Amino acid sequence: MFPWSFFPFNKDMKNKLQHMKPDEIDQFIKGIMGNVMPSQSGGTLNTEDIVNHYKPQSSHQTNVLKSTAFETHDSVFVRIPIKDESLLKGLQIYHTANQLMVENIPELGNKHSITLPAMVKKKGSTAKYKDGILEIRLIKTYDIQYSQIDVTEI
Repeated sequence: MFPWSFFPFNKDMKNKLQHMKPDEIDQFIKGIMGNVMPSQSGGTLNTEDIVNHYKPQSSHQTNVLKSTAFETHDSVFVRIPIKDESLLKGLQIYHTANQLMVENIPELGNKHSITLPAMVKKKGSTAKYKDGILEIRLIKTYDIQYSQIDVTEI
């Protein structure tokens, strides 16, 4: 069974966490993880590995393409600067309702994912290359399906 008694949850916990600095919160979490987890795993768990696993990735991987995505009333546009026009031959572009995937730019085998600012339709997208800019136009969709969930008493 998980040792919930090790966690210092009480009425003042919310106030304490709101007034802590980021470094203090980091030390607090490490302390809790160090007290709880080694007892479950025989003391072999390294809390630094857990903390490092959930840190954001390094900034050099974010938006390598230098793309920009914006929406108008009817469309979502993604613009990607591409200096070498010969790269367009191996370029592959896919999209879901909320993401655009670009493959083989700037090198063969590279994969990039761009989150779109609005939901888009499956069909009707176009891509044009002009003056060193690849512009992808996707049609916005307004058909967001909502489902109501009934709440019953137990």
